[in-house]
Amino acid sequence: MSTQIFVNLPVKNLNQSIKFFTQLGFQFNSQFTDETATCTIVSQDIFVMLLTHEKFKTFTPKEICDATKSTEVLVCLSAQSRETVDEMVRQAIAAGGTTYNEPQDHGFMYAHGFQDLDGHIWEIVYMEPSAIE
Repeated sequence: MSTQIFVNLPVKNLNQSIKFFTQLGFQFNSQFTDETATCTIVSQDIFVMLLTHEKFKTFTPKEICDATKSTEVLVCLSAQSRETVDEMVRQAIAAGGTTYNEPQDHGFMYAHGFQDLDGHIWEIVYMEPSAIE
């Protein structure tokens, strides 16, 4: 069995967050979804748990960071093409998200990103296959 990753993010309004990520094309695992949390499926081995603040607080003794004012984590996802990067950012903005910088074109790598409804930063990156080899 491969290692899976579960990124846990606090959200202020779970229903709005589900709607936002649905508009970006994500699906959810209903087995791990209730009124306090949902499991966003990123890939076969990557999941993002969106948790209400109350639920999130049961996992940590620390205060929850206000992601609109401070950054604790950057979620970075790979994309299949430059066009896919731009399309996901476009969908995020259309769904109510915002951008936090301009696209970054480094020749071999292209990146852009968005902030979700709670201010969490999601970077989307395409890397030329020849640069990886």
